Amino acid sequence: MTSREQVEIALNKIATIDHAGYELRSVLAVRSEALALADADAYDKAGKDLPLAGRPILIKDNIEAVGLPGTAGSLALADATVLSDSPLVTRLKDAGAIVIGATNLSEWANIRSTKSTSGWSAMGGLTANPWIHKHSAGGSSSGSGAAVAADLVQMAVGSETDGSIICPASVNGCVGIKPTVGSVPREQMVPISGSQDSPGPMAQTVADAALLLEVMTGQSGFVSALSETAGIRIGVVKNWMTSNDGTNALFQSAVDALAKAGVTLVDIDIPTPKDQVGDDEYDVLKHELHSDLGAYLKSRPGAKVQSLAQVVAFNLQNRETEMQYFKQEIFDEALQIGGRGPKYQMKRDRNLNWAKLTLAKALSDVDVLIGCSYSPAWVSRLGEGDSFSGSSWITTAPSIAGAPIGAVPMGLVEGLPVALGVVAARNNEVALVRAMAAIEAALGLGVLKPTFIK
Repeated sequence: MTSREQVEIALNKIATIDHAGYELRSVLAVRSEALALADADAYDKAGKDLPLAGRPILIKDNIEAVGLPGTAGSLALADATVLSDSPLVTRLKDAGAIVIGATNLSEWANIRSTKSTSGWSAMGGLTANPWIHKHSAGGSSSGSGAAVAADLVQMAVGSETDGSIICPASVNGCVGIKPTVGSVPREQMVPISGSQDSPGPMAQTVADAALLLEVMTGQSGFVSALSETAGIRIGVVKNWMTSNDGTNALFQSAVDALAKAGVTLVDIDIPTPKDQVGDDEYDVLKHELHSDLGAYLKSRPGAKVQSLAQVVAFNLQNRETEMQYFKQEIFDEALQIGGRGPKYQMKRDRNLNWAKLTLAKALSDVDVLIGCSYSPAWVSRLGEGDSFSGSSWITTAPSIAGAPIGAVPMGLVEGLPVALGVVAARNNEVALVRAMAAIEAALGLGVLKPTFIK
């Protein structure tokens, strides 16, 4: 198809499936249809052979692009008109992508309250799961995962601090990759954590995710790695399991399929982290949020909030919209704990040393590690938080260490998708993609088609 035909189809699906019909609510804002079609026409006319070939794409609404809000879901940034494309969006456009809209997300990327509901923002409302409407689309890249799974587009951009790509990829049934922290430009992206944030690709297949990853990182070798799966060694982490028996059984079936396909598998034991690991990470994120969000807001043209304290005040002044379902106790804690300092550095160093040692030991004799990621999507209940307790801790060490992690669909449990997680060493996305391609081929599921049960 031409780029115009692809964009027209995507915009029609957004109108009939997302904004009406099933009411998926995965797309927070659509770029001007006339401008999107003009870009598509320009691509078709130019006849250039670019990597993303005039394909329509959605970006998470915490990334700045001209013609889209870039609000992180908050009304506090609703009037701060985006004046220039972020470096990441420029890369996408230069590679031939037609950016047609911004996806909904868990407001402020799920760092405001322990009672926040994944997929809800004051700007976009609540994103549904395309398989069963009342279930969660995960967070915080809820809209990106749901839109790809629902086939509104074949690829989208999400972002992750800890689990925010892997979770929505898992519970919606698409492929997701959080690359090595720092490998993708983060300028003009609403931050949580300088040490853990990263944008990443979400797509229907590993091949599309690898292609998008090449564009986002400006690196090559990921697409060619798709056909270089021979000889890969995969470490099976048996204690990266969930509390859901069906998910765990599917993981074992996936391991059996890999063994049958001739993949070398090695059992790996990683000790469950002590509570201090999670406590340190939580405090580190609050320290960094205090510093990094304030710095971003000061640089955002037209922003009426210039600091975390001003965001807190804005929410209190607009409690009927911003705080109708949950409060902002994590923001309050971040204000109290303060920015980077000696206490922060001590916790960050301790946290990082644990993560590095854990991954280095586990990866010493294998290329990647695999385990379960999340249990099936829970029912969304506004103001009651999320049911993450049944999930594995596969995202913990790579998130702290800034190492890459991916998710590949491995089937359905109770009519909802679940995924297999893959972890590699920092800057070893080639091994990550090789393993994900091998897993996708061994399972042979193809692209999962959602049921749209409402």
